[in-house]
Amino acid sequence: MKKNLLLSIFMLSTLLFISSCAKDEDPKQEPTEETGTVTMNLNYVWGMNNSAFSLNTPLTHPMTGEVLTFETLKFYVSNIKFKSEEDGTWWSQEESYYLVDASLPNGSTLTIPGVPVAHYTEMSFTIGVDSARNVRGAQTGALSVANNMFWSWNSGYIMIKAEGTEASAGGFAYHLGGFSGPNSVVTELGADFSNSHLMVEKDQTTGMNFNVNPAKFWHNFPGGVAATNSLMAPGPDAALMASEFVASIQFTGF
Repeated sequence: MKKNLLLSIFMLSTLLFISSCAKDEDPKQEPTEETGTVTMNLNYVWGMNNSAFSLNTPLTHPMTGEVLTFETLKFYVSNIKFKSEEDGTWWSQEESYYLVDASLPNGSTLTIPGVPVAHYTEMSFTIGVDSARNVRGAQTGALSVANNMFWSWNSGYIMIKAEGTEASAGGFAYHLGGFSGPNSVVTELGADFSNSHLMVEKDQTTGMNFNVNPAKFWHNFPGGVAATNSLMAPGPDAALMASEFVASIQFTGF
């Protein structure tokens, strides 16, 4: 009887000791990745001399001579990626969809959080929305149909929208879309900063600057608004106009 009691006390003491040790030990934790934030600042310029551009302001086109007043300028930026200097791998932002809107105070500054701390030599991004998201149906955020950038009659996003007036020819409206086939306007762009490097530091914000030149819409449309004042569906003209606008987006530095 006494022997059994001593054995029970010993076993209970052992269990209490093990339990106490387990509580004192710190649980294993995965190291938290250090990250920073990158901002992509889209600055609007006009014409060959990169003069000032703003909505609701008459601007003379350098090629056509037409006096244009933009009332709307919106476009999608998506699938943002950065290439590491260290090992050449690419970091891709998840759910990377932004609607750029020149009418909003901060509508042309894209904030990219959670970028791993590193030096980067290249960037890749897309103007437009990839095909998978074009056919997914109702979505939220930048891809919400409430943003008036989705064709209800023709499944797919309006990738680039420009609307306004011309002093003598009247209004213009370009809703440029199409995500498949030869007339797709979805275009991948790159920025090379291997000579200067994008440095992302812990809990810091690094800004990148790009110029956007809306005068390029008419670069291959010498007749201007008078000749082509409306494009509202996918097609070769929409693809051509979109390609010229996209080509105007240029990295200018940090």
